[in-house]
Amino acid sequence: MQNIDTLASWIEQSGNIVFFGGAGTSTESGIPDFRSAAGLYQTEQHLPYPPEQMLSRSFFMKLPEVFFDFYRSKMLHPDAAPNGCHRVLAKLEQAGKLKAIVTQNIDGLHQKAGSKEVLELHGSVHRNYCMGCGAFYDLEHIMATNKLVPRCPSCSGIIKPDVVLYEEPLDQQVLFGAVEAISEADLLIIGGTSLTVQPAADLVSYFQGSRTVLLNMDPTPYDRKADLLITEKIGEVMEQVERKLGI
Repeated sequence: MQNIDTLASWIEQSGNIVFFGGAGTSTESGIPDFRSAAGLYQTEQHLPYPPEQMLSRSFFMKLPEVFFDFYRSKMLHPDAAPNGCHRVLAKLEQAGKLKAIVTQNIDGLHQKAGSKEVLELHGSVHRNYCMGCGAFYDLEHIMATNKLVPRCPSCSGIIKPDVVLYEEPLDQQVLFGAVEAISEADLLIIGGTSLTVQPAADLVSYFQGSRTVLLNMDPTPYDRKADLLITEKIGEVMEQVERKLGI
């Protein structure tokens, strides 16, 4: 409880919070982390492809049927609901304390909870574009398409999810926005990330504020650098903080 009190106190004292999150932010919403989902898929389908290969640009171009089979079955969770972490972060933004969320997730749950300033490093399943004519399609269109590989009704081009695949660069505008937000924050809360996926993990090095909080169930390379380390479920922790702050 002392850690919760400390976190609540730091949030109360802060006026420029940035949250940097990963897959662990959404696991309490029923969305498995990528490696778990990929491992399960490989076991079920008896396929020899490693996770990084299945979600690479070259694999997408070469075997779009296999890509979309995995993508549709393991990476789309349209019925997932925001958990305590998403909801409390949205409240902190509304209160003027949280200035930005930098996320490695592609599920859109932060926006679903009401957050506005969300920098999606790896894109979003909610945005999809035709590789032929550039037409935009939302997630509902992809889910409603009967064909395994979604194609544009106008030009028959493959509709690619606006997610960053392996072998693809991060969006530079999003990346610069994340660097700016983190470098200007006075409190950085890192949650649900192993801090091993590059270049996203390096972003925390731009923090110049006074306090960093790390919320993660498993050990990370950043554990010793954090000013406060909490190894409990992030959604439950944030809900306790919410009650302490009375927001």
